[in-house]
Amino acid sequence: MTLTRDPGGTTRADLDKLREAGLGAREVIDLNQVVAYFNYVNRVAAGLGVTLEDRWPDELRAVRRYDLP
Repeated sequence: MTLTRDPGGTTRADLDKLREAGLGAREVIDLNQVVAYFNYVNRVAAGLGVTLEDRWPDELRAVRRYDLP
């Protein structure tokens, strides 16, 4: 979550938590890449006002807001 909300605030403690959860160095790098990619794509889409296609059901097209701690 730190990578999404405060990328510059990532600390050694954040990495230690991932390692404690069983992730190795390669898995941490892969996780970083996936999270960063989705953050990028979502920001580009939001910035351009991209909406989902009309053929998608309303419940899938609804704007979602997640109340993160």
